[in-house]
Amino acid sequence: MRRGELIGRQAEMGQIVTALAAARSGHGGALFVTGEPGVGKTRLAAEAVAAAAAADMVTAQGRAGTVGPIVPYRPVVEALLRLARTGLLPDPEELGRYGPVLARLLTDGRGADDDAASHIMVAETVLRLIAVVGRRRGCLLVLDDLHEADAATLAVVEYLLDHIGQQPAVLLFIAGREPCAAAELAARARQRGSAAVVDLSPLARPEVHLLVATELGIAPGEVGPELVHRAVTCGAGIPFVVKELVHDRTGRVPAAVADSVRRRAAGLGPLGVEFLCTAALFGRRFPLPVLHHALRREDSELSAILRAGVASYLIVPDVASTQWYAFRYEWTAQALLDDLGPGERAGYARRAARALADLYPGLPGAWCAHAAELHGHAGDTGEAARLYCRAAGRATAEGAVERAVELLTRAHRLVDPDAAPELFATVLEHLLDAVACSARFDLVPAPAADLEAPGVAHGVSAERRAGLHARLAGIATLRGRPAEALRHLDTARSLLGPRPGPAHAALVDLAAAHVELSGCAPDRLATAAAFARRAAQAAERGGQPAVACEALLLLGRLAWDRDEAAATARFLQARAIAHAHRLPVLRVSAEVYLASITARQGGGTARVEQAGAQARRMGAWPVAQDAGFVLALDRIQRCEFEAARDRIREGAAEATRLGMGRALSLWRLAEAVRCAHQGRRAEMQEALELLAPLIDAAPGLRSMAYGPARGFCSLLEEQHEAAEQEFAQALAYDAENPATAEFGRHGVILLLGVLAGRMGRRHHADVAEASVSATRWNRQFVGLAHAVLLGREGRPGEATAAANAALEAAEPYPTARHLCLRLVARSAYQDGWGAPVDWLREAEEHFHGAGLPSVAGACRALLRGMGAPVRQRRAGTEQVPPDLRRFGITVREFEVARLLAERIGNKDIAGRLHISPRTVEKHVASLLQKTGHPNRAAFATAARGLATG
Repeated sequence: MRRGELIGRQAEMGQIVTALAAARSGHGGALFVTGEPGVGKTRLAAEAVAAAAAADMVTAQGRAGTVGPIVPYRPVVEALLRLARTGLLPDPEELGRYGPVLARLLTDGRGADDDAASHIMVAETVLRLIAVVGRRRGCLLVLDDLHEADAATLAVVEYLLDHIGQQPAVLLFIAGREPCAAAELAARARQRGSAAVVDLSPLARPEVHLLVATELGIAPGEVGPELVHRAVTCGAGIPFVVKELVHDRTGRVPAAVADSVRRRAAGLGPLGVEFLCTAALFGRRFPLPVLHHALRREDSELSAILRAGVASYLIVPDVASTQWYAFRYEWTAQALLDDLGPGERAGYARRAARALADLYPGLPGAWCAHAAELHGHAGDTGEAARLYCRAAGRATAEGAVERAVELLTRAHRLVDPDAAPELFATVLEHLLDAVACSARFDLVPAPAADLEAPGVAHGVSAERRAGLHARLAGIATLRGRPAEALRHLDTARSLLGPRPGPAHAALVDLAAAHVELSGCAPDRLATAAAFARRAAQAAERGGQPAVACEALLLLGRLAWDRDEAAATARFLQARAIAHAHRLPVLRVSAEVYLASITARQGGGTARVEQAGAQARRMGAWPVAQDAGFVLALDRIQRCEFEAARDRIREGAAEATRLGMGRALSLWRLAEAVRCAHQGRRAEMQEALELLAPLIDAAPGLRSMAYGPARGFCSLLEEQHEAAEQEFAQALAYDAENPATAEFGRHGVILLLGVLAGRMGRRHHADVAEASVSATRWNRQFVGLAHAVLLGREGRPGEATAAANAALEAAEPYPTARHLCLRLVARSAYQDGWGAPVDWLREAEEHFHGAGLPSVAGACRALLRGMGAPVRQRRAGTEQVPPDLRRFGITVREFEVARLLAERIGNKDIAGRLHISPRTVEKHVASLLQKTGHPNRAAFATAARGLATG
């Protein structure tokens, strides 16, 4: 579309075009076009004029106005003068006795004496003039801004409405929606049927998008999403505002829009302007009781202002509360504030702040943030910052983390580190804590990254600067920047001094524990635990429950592989402290870890899902990411690969958006493990290549990349030598830099070692001592390793029992379970325990269906070595029901079985399948032998429902 074309008004324009066509046939009509300011009433009238002109109709336009003295009949006279300028005005003689009235209108704007009779004379003159000028092709008369018209003009309009029906003309009247005589006239005309009312609504989002594109002269697809969003949200569908926003990219309210607000506000008088400007200090919504108290005016005066403000499309009643009103559009408040001088704004703000404090002592709930904003407007930045901090603390206690970050960001903008260094430090401490909870790293103030630079925080004590650097070290750890974290930690230690207070020492020790985990040292887990214990003790002495909670959570994470009971106790202790001190984010963190322990034991992931969802609602993204990673790994182990893929993609996108390098590295690892557990080596390698730049962003990633990823994939490819090397490499990395997550040491590595003869009872006992060996995932490997050892010790009954218990634990993990069956089958067969043939058939069936030919082929080879019949994998195998495939029944045998179940003889079976009777006999014998039935009658009875259909 070309710039200037009408958008979103096709239906309204169609109504006007229909009326024009009727007028050309001698049937007149009238339409009122109404709507709020800027919605496009005059623009629609211009389009109507263009359509009439294109149809060779006579057009005349006039507009009422408020500038200068009142001129009776102004829009009518203006329309007549336009006709005169174009030479279309008839001679007065053609109008007979009404000619003098026309002459007088055009000379002094008066039709006759100013009374009711004169209005009728003027109206009849106009009516007859319309009949004359429109007698050939019809006429369109447009009168704009009738809401500003004088009473005489409206009297003429009313007369015209009642008599236009038999004239070749269309009357198009433009008026606002606000209560006025013109609006009442339009309502009466609609009721009487003498006019239609075309009410223009704001444009919808697609129409705004198209309008932006036409204004820029480009295709809609070329418009940037940010500009579309701004035009939709700020423009509110008002074409006038949208156009101004498109051409004014300053971010401020466009001058023309501000001028429109200013004019309408001025129409409410001085008290109205004072009311609106005070209201604007609160933002888009404002509380009536506070304004009433601040302005000290009578109820009747304020009620009149409210009615006038609503009528002027400036304010609306708030839908949520009768005690609140709101500006109709968000730019209205900003336009009013921009129009205030600093002194005027400060005066209004101080008065509103006093009223707020009087009405709501202690500033409960959201009033604290409102008071902070008012003090900011008043120039009292110190009090504003303190109130913002108090409001942010309340928001954090309520679990509104992102709201807390927003409030603290406002506070930080107000504080001058030179003028108020201690307040600056307090605000920055709270802001960094909130940033760490929310992962809004983009809101870390630039000066905070270099606190020791001259003039940044020189008035802040060394200990407090140490605490700030400790917080920055923690944030750098979350971002996956270990070098930056270490730099901040070193600075914090240098500032702390030889005898630090417990509060600051706790912060630095907690940061040291996190940094230690990101380092590379054989004893790093023990060192990190020592720092965390020291931090917990110092935090308790220093009265810092949040730091104590974080230290306990870290201690629990460090202990849960080795001593699950101790880890659970730490998490429970942290949760209790968080609950007692209203620390919801830390409470949910403890819930995630406790739920993860339950899930690892086979208790399901519902609690993890619930805690993760709660963290998301709070805006506590690091906690939500931890929960998501636990869920993704669980889905992978359960072979719910599509669900895992979706969760990994969502989590990685969030981590990338938030700049969480540590979390992103875990998602990259999860994707590699997902591909590995499906035997997709090429895709696994791609995921590991993406992980490579982030390999040191989180502890233990190298071991995980070799164990659950490369090693497991090699086992599914029957590359056992490669798998052994990869698991050995995982162990080597763990020795250099111990992992905090299980990578196979307490599960599959033990089983492989026992099967290879490298590990025995002592190794099994050592592994079994660790709590992590008792997770449901690891119980399958540890239990089968125990069964193998029992079998070698000549205890087949106990070995079978141990194997059955392990396989029961393995039920939720199909691929791992069947891999275990394939791995232990040879040992079970040789030592005479378990059901190796059945296991191999079951495993072969699973791996064939999963598209893993190497391990499926290994199962078939082992079956042949055991002298067991092996099915042929011909085309159509999927037609054989799973219960029959488990017996090793081939496609051809299944075809025979279906007919045999119908008790058909060998000769007829041979005829139907086009094979010899002798071949049928062989297939029948094979079926009986594989299924264990004594004769064909018994087989037919047992298999009829299974084999037919």
